[in-house]
Formats: sequence, structure tokens, C-alpha cells
Amino acid sequence: MNEIRLLFGKPVIRNRIELLSALRDLQSSHGCVVQALDADKVVSERHIILAAEKAFAAISQGRNIAKDPGMEIMRYASGERQIEKALAMGICDSTERMVLILASTGKSHWPEVSELSRLIALDGRGCSFKAEAVKEAFNISAEEIEAVGEERMAELVIERVALVDTYR
Repeated sequence: MNEIRLLFGKPVIRNRIELLSALRDLQSSHGCVVQALDADKVVSERHIILAAEKAFAAISQGRNIAKDPGMEIMRYASGERQIEKALAMGICDSTERMVLILASTGKSHWPEVSELSRLIALDGRGCSFKAEAVKEAFNISAEEIEAVGEERMAELVIERVALVDTYR
């Protein structure tokens, strides 16, 4: 099983293209999977761990849609089958907080703290999503919120992640 680490904080590199390039460099130099998501849309660590586990299972079984493991994680984390739609879960130039996902691949080694600090400024807040951003990203309707309550919104997201493979 792959070991997964999550880091929450502010992106140090504000330009999305430059940050994505730095993430790819980190991934290739260490052999681990590296993916960054908009932390405002991540409801819990369980949300991302489940998405990563499902992504790695899909890859090992040859059911993956994305060729890149990080993109496959994003696809599951977004609750979307289509990569194009899943990209909304990623970072952009205006992203205030991100979650950096690191996953070992067996032959990988973890980046040093100094390497990570050039990419993310840890803020110690952990997972702290924005309800409106989550509702929009996951198309959570007012009727769904009325039925289960806003305090169970995270469960609605987990359900969407769990059901990604059933969508056609």
C-alpha cells in the first residue's frame, strides 16, 4: 500500500504555471506522486486519503482514466469521472490555501522539509474547507443540504468520491 502524506498551507509560488512546474520537478526527482489541490474544496483528510486509495486501486487494476497518478487522485477527489471537470479541484493563481498530497510509490523517497518549504508555507490549520466552495465544486444542492444538514456536507462529498466509478 502507498503511504500518503498531506500538507496544508499557502502556496509560496503564486504563479500557477511555475508552481505546477516545481511540483513536477519535485515528483520526478523523488519518484513520489505529488499533487496540489485547492484546500477550500477539501472537506477532510479522509476525503483525500479515500481519493488517493481509489486512484491507486484503479491504476493497479488498469481502470485509471488519467495517465498521471496525481491527476487520477484529483479526478477521484473531485468526484468526477472526466479529467476536464476534475481540474476545477486544482490550484489556480488565486488559490489562497492548498493541500499538497505526497504519495510513495515503493521506490520513492520523501522530499526534505527545505524542498517543501519552497512550495508551501504550512499554516497549522489542517483541513478547513469553505462551505460555499464545496457546494459549488460538488454541485451540492440546497435540497441535499436541507435533507442531511450542513454539518454532514463532508459525508456528501465522501459519497461522491466513493461513487466516481459508477458514473458513466
